Amino acid sequence: MPSFFITGTDTGVGKTWLTCWLARAWQRQGHTVAALKPISTGGRDDAFCLRDAIGSRLTLDEINPVHFDEPAAPLLAAQAEGRSIDFTALNQGIQAICARFSHSAVEGIGGWRVPLAPGYDVRDWARDLGYSVVVVARGTLGTLNHTVLTVDSVVAAGLICAGVVVNAGPEEAASPDWGSPSRVSPDLDLARGRNVALLRDLLGLPVFELHGRAQASGHVPVWLGGKEI
Repeated sequence: MPSFFITGTDTGVGKTWLTCWLARAWQRQGHTVAALKPISTGGRDDAFCLRDAIGSRLTLDEINPVHFDEPAAPLLAAQAEGRSIDFTALNQGIQAICARFSHSAVEGIGGWRVPLAPGYDVRDWARDLGYSVVVVARGTLGTLNHTVLTVDSVVAAGLICAGVVVNAGPEEAASPDWGSPSRVSPDLDLARGRNVALLRDLLGLPVFELHGRAQASGHVPVWLGGKEI
């Protein structure tokens, strides 16, 4: 039963877009799917998107059991509200839900080292859950450095990095489910393609470029829980 922890090189890199796309694609292949955003701050838009992607098979509070109103790192948001997160209970709940489905994706919050509690960050959380990690990166200038640093930290934490997804970005997406790709400049497309190829060489890992054409094809790489074709 493939279970992935979806992290990013930064906030806003497209973790939710990837998770929604994976959920829909997995379901089209006949799998049962859980897509979770266990911790959120600010709005709960990401959790609503995930609920829509899996067809309301889980409640909003199952998808997103911990929510803070403050749009800040969870450590700061929790302090602002005088609250804390019980990670033992949270992780048990996540694992219990994922065990009910053939495929599951647990979306982190922010980047890989975002603080969640005193002395505890996203890296620690992923290590406690123990799922294979998928790193989402921007398809823009600077992505090589940020991606390599993040993958190095994942591996140093003793976790399996399943691979990297390079997110083409909002210029190819009219909505979070990538329903209507728009035009991208040839120069940007070429530069991103070169980055993808170089990341494969630098990391020795699968690297998948998520753009409008990939979304429309519905093909999920085998390393992301897809079927052989």
